Amino acid sequence: MKTQRRTQKLILTLITCFFCVSMTNAQFLKKLGKRAEKAAERAVERRVDKEATEKTDQALDSILEPGSKGNKKTPVPKGDPPVIKDSGGNSSSGNTDAPNTTASGPKTLAVYSKFDYVPGDEQLFFDDFASDFVGDFPVKWNTNAGGEVVMLGDESEKWFKLKSGYNIYFIPNAPQLPKEYTIEFDIIGIGVEKTSSTSHLRVDLTDDEKFKEGANFVQASIPFCQYTPIGITVENRKNNEREIYSTVKADIRNAILAGAHISIAVNDERFRLWVDETKYVDVPKAVPSNKLTTLKFHANNFKDDTEQIFISNLKVAKGGVDLRRKLLSEGKISTNAILFSSGSDNLKPESMGVIRQIFQVLEQDSSINLKIVGHTDSDGAEDVNMKLSKSRAEAVKNALVTVYGVDAGRLSTDGKGESEPVGDNKTSDGKSQNRRVEFIKI
Repeated sequence: MKTQRRTQKLILTLITCFFCVSMTNAQFLKKLGKRAEKAAERAVERRVDKEATEKTDQALDSILEPGSKGNKKTPVPKGDPPVIKDSGGNSSSGNTDAPNTTASGPKTLAVYSKFDYVPGDEQLFFDDFASDFVGDFPVKWNTNAGGEVVMLGDESEKWFKLKSGYNIYFIPNAPQLPKEYTIEFDIIGIGVEKTSSTSHLRVDLTDDEKFKEGANFVQASIPFCQYTPIGITVENRKNNEREIYSTVKADIRNAILAGAHISIAVNDERFRLWVDETKYVDVPKAVPSNKLTTLKFHANNFKDDTEQIFISNLKVAKGGVDLRRKLLSEGKISTNAILFSSGSDNLKPESMGVIRQIFQVLEQDSSINLKIVGHTDSDGAEDVNMKLSKSRAEAVKNALVTVYGVDAGRLSTDGKGESEPVGDNKTSDGKSQNRRVEFIKI
């Protein structure tokens, strides 16, 4: 009996203890649940903060240091890096990834069929650095910093490698700028795949002849950034007061890597700029009228050791004469704005602006027939130049026929080789003038 009572008390005690423990555990678990809930909230907050921070850092990296965090960038075509030859003839490729062609392949003449840029008809300045020694600063230029002439790869063409800096200018020794004129040059960027969004080549037309912006100017900044299309910025000042500061939408990344041809036309206050066949800028009142005298180039925010910018084939020409009107009124025109690859009859697409004007004359008056005559400089053998001049005239005819649909029977061709120079074949300026094409009404 006693044993039974003891057992009952033990069971009652155990039940009471279990109940107390259960209550305690329930309270503990309840408290633990609240703490866990708060801990989870804090964990979520920390994770969100971490992800937000990572996204913010990634965005900043993409703006300030593209590629440093492995972020995705707009793909650009790849190819073998060009070899840069220095003054000693040594070769190096450096950290370069510049391609040999654009993603869509070489530009065709048909692509340029609507290209409406027409160079000035009176050449004022030309420099392809042919007379400069590799490794030297070009003799026709001035600067407050430095630079050198180089050769890219196995090509014979020379390029001017510009230094980058906040207040550095490169000034060609061109005559004072007239009221109407055109500017052309080739540019290429090497090792610029991760360059800053602020990296650019700026073309300045200014009233200052030295190393300042000037009180009157118009500028165009050509971007070299590859991870996003920055656009072309245009700025001007008239009597130290800014009137225009705008960025025009332009995706020229592939052109920069492959090598772009820049064309600029100034007609009184009007300022226009083309990259290859596309016109991006056309501002009617950008230029301070009758105040600008000097052309300058300014490169900024490039890393000189790895990010390199090159320029070549700079040409400044006085404009004002419409070739169409001159051909109709005088029956003959001569132009050195039709360009060919060196030593060949391969027509450069940027020549299509002039050829388009010739087509417009033929289209307007179906009774007009033309004789196309090619001329060369004196480089090379005389018989080779004679043959080359004839094949170049034939190439112009073929462009008129195949691109614009001109009746081939209305066109004849001839070549004079180097026999009728109009400039001094001992200078690059004179040679450029002698490489020309004539159109004669017959």
